[in-house]
Amino acid sequence: MIRLPSTRLTSWMLPLMLCACAATPKPGTPVPPPLQPDSSQRQAFSLLGKGVQIYRCDNASGALKWVFVAPRAQLLDASGKEAGTHGAGPFWQGTDGSRIVGKPLQSVPSPNAGSIPWLLLSASNDGPAGKFSSVSRVQRLETAGGVAPASGCDSPADQGRTVEVAYTATYVFFVPG
Repeated sequence: MIRLPSTRLTSWMLPLMLCACAATPKPGTPVPPPLQPDSSQRQAFSLLGKGVQIYRCDNASGALKWVFVAPRAQLLDASGKEAGTHGAGPFWQGTDGSRIVGKPLQSVPSPNAGSIPWLLLSASNDGPAGKFSSVSRVQRLETAGGVAPASGCDSPADQGRTVEVAYTATYVFFVPG
């Protein structure tokens, strides 16, 4: 039997543990009613978001804690081809330059433990005409990972430190009609 020093074992196991936490959720989980857009909206397309949720260790209300800063993700179509990016605002921007900015309307906890919430957002055009320019609602569903760490923001020396936590999500885009 080969024995590895505990630091090697830990560094080897950590990526596996992180992958297990960010396992792909089962597709087809019903969308909760609060996240359903009204009947004036129709689904236009959906994309897979793969990226990170960024957190900063800040003194919030007299205690150090991880505070959400921004998402940063690639948007991929069903064939895995890059279709755009997702970032702070939040925004979604297509490879054609079209861009929308979202505003959260509803949130429900993810049914997948250790995953960021599912959302319904309103969207407004913030760029040239293209794939995203008519989008009026966005759902963030089937999330995996992305939750702030449970530790590492414990001492004054940690203040200001940032971490990037891997996540995936399905983004469903709706247009009027």
